[in-house]
Amino acid sequence: MLAFVLSNLIGLVRQVLVSRAFGTTQPLDAFYAAATFPDLVFNLLAGGALASAFIPTLTGFLAKKDLPDAWRLVSAVMNLVILALGLVSLLTAFFAPAIVRHIIYFFKPGLDPALQSLTIDLLRIIMIAPTIFGVSGLLMGILNTHQKFWMPALAPVFNWAGWILGIFFLVPTMGIYGLAWGYVLGAILHLSVQIPGLLRLEGRSYSFTFGLDNPAVREVGRLMAPRLIGVAAVQLNFVINTMIAAGQGEGSLSAINQARMLMTMPLFVIAQAIATAALPTFAAQVARGERMEMRSSLAATLRGVLLLSIPASIGLIILRQPITAMLFEYGQFTSVSTQMVSWALLWFTAGLVGHAIVEILSRAFYALHDTMTPVRVGVAAMALNAVFSFGFAGLFSSLGWMPHGGLALANSLATALEAFVLVIFMRRQLNGINGSDITRGVIQFGLASSLMAVGIVLWMLLTVGLNSWLVGMGGVTIGAIIYGLMVVALKVPEIQTVLNIIKRRLS
Repeated sequence: MLAFVLSNLIGLVRQVLVSRAFGTTQPLDAFYAAATFPDLVFNLLAGGALASAFIPTLTGFLAKKDLPDAWRLVSAVMNLVILALGLVSLLTAFFAPAIVRHIIYFFKPGLDPALQSLTIDLLRIIMIAPTIFGVSGLLMGILNTHQKFWMPALAPVFNWAGWILGIFFLVPTMGIYGLAWGYVLGAILHLSVQIPGLLRLEGRSYSFTFGLDNPAVREVGRLMAPRLIGVAAVQLNFVINTMIAAGQGEGSLSAINQARMLMTMPLFVIAQAIATAALPTFAAQVARGERMEMRSSLAATLRGVLLLSIPASIGLIILRQPITAMLFEYGQFTSVSTQMVSWALLWFTAGLVGHAIVEILSRAFYALHDTMTPVRVGVAAMALNAVFSFGFAGLFSSLGWMPHGGLALANSLATALEAFVLVIFMRRQLNGINGSDITRGVIQFGLASSLMAVGIVLWMLLTVGLNSWLVGMGGVTIGAIIYGLMVVALKVPEIQTVLNIIKRRLS
């Protein structure tokens, strides 16, 4: 979690520098539009789908101390990832004009030829990165399976460092092209920082094989196939949102991306950090047949995530405008940009708790070697998201509201429904998930968050018109103090555990 915090801080610096350099202008819209397709390719072929299938399978070998078969699996999967991503990247670069014209800007008739040409050039540069990210993502899975989390969690820090180097040294002379090359440099650094950890693993070996006749490779493929459908549905929604936002007013796409980045900062720190550490533990418990222990672990993990995500969601909703202004309102990023980003942030943050729950529950299903259930639920949710995106964008526009906020609301509502359904299916899968403990926690966390919200609102009323840094940081500090005191007063078990650990360490 500490590494995720550091990653988000560096990512925030990166976003501030990007916003200062480009604001919410057309070149940055072109960059984000171009980056959508490489992200789609990576997530389909080597992202979450591969990790969800690869880690439980590799864990099975490690639990049996079968290192030769474990490394044969690693070699085969790595070779397949390089082959698949390399081939798709080459094809994408060749067909870039058609992809930009007929997919990325589908909802933007009469496209400016200069914008189209710029997006094509950026797409071809950025397509260098997916293969590098594919290998790096696989290394993250290998290290996490060995219960090594520090360097994989730090890898995004080095990714953002690549962006920052591009902004400082390339953007002044190359403009938006410098940002694209910074993207590629970030991928190289993301991979490089993990290689030392790989070289220290026990029994490490590599063989040039695709392992198509290897039962373990086939098991990864079997588990990955349904998950791939789910990832495709999620990525299709990102593409649809990009296409809709690209067809709206100038800056809408940039505002959506920057608001999503702000919302995902607490999501990464809270939910993804915990979920990343929890998956190998869940998988090991399942491999040992300890389903009761896994149920207890899952309930405790969900409580911990809710303890942090509920106040984060409420606080970010209330403080969305001063936080956006204090972080981004410099250079080309104007007060109008702040309004656009904070508007989308309002609706994105409403779904923060739902996203956090989905992160944990999906990992629990993968550990159980059940990739079909979360995929079915996810596909249904993303289908609703697509429908909601068109509906809410139109509704917001008819109400005179900025329509890109409707895209954010669609995502939040669909994710909340997805989380609700996954809870129901997980209860059936494990014959309960200690629901009374989780409900008791939600009541305690909700009460503490409500009092926190009152304190933040009073602070904002007292500081109307003052510097955004004072309003934003003061609100965060006051909110954290009130919430911390409340959970201690309510004797929340997780807080008592943390306090006991601190006391033992100090003594």
